[in-house]
Amino acid sequence: MKPLLGWLRTNRTKIWVGAVTLLLVFYLVVSFQRSVLLLADAEPVAKAIGAAYLVLPVIGAWALIRELLFGARTEQMARVLEAEGGLPEDNLPRTPAGRIIRAAADEEFEKYRAETEAAPDDWRSWFRLSCAYDASGDRKRARSSMRDAVRLFRASGDAVAQ
Repeated sequence: MKPLLGWLRTNRTKIWVGAVTLLLVFYLVVSFQRSVLLLADAEPVAKAIGAAYLVLPVIGAWALIRELLFGARTEQMARVLEAEGGLPEDNLPRTPAGRIIRAAADEEFEKYRAETEAAPDDWRSWFRLSCAYDASGDRKRARSSMRDAVRLFRASGDAVAQ
């Protein structure tokens, strides 16, 4: 029982991603089925609604696949960095509630920004910069930096070596 609880704790995020993915796939299947039913109706208005409704599952499937691949590639990069000893350490001071103290994160951010400016073609520096953005609370730039890291990672050949 204890090994199962330990596994559940360490894979909690993956379990939630799996559950949300299953719910979204169910929604996409139902949406697709409803759009096919509307397309089969004799009324032109129903056909038009069915055609428009068909777009939702297509866009949803595209977004789901894109996000799952992004997560898988991010995890793959983290494993490579961990094996190389290049993951940024999580040693920033925190509030009693567990939140990172913003001033300390901003100070640490400058180190990773300078590293990325010195090596703009290295996916490792972009990965660490993304982590620094995230610690500073800038999720939009963190995601953008991680997308740059993924693009450089795929181009570097390190992705194939895994």
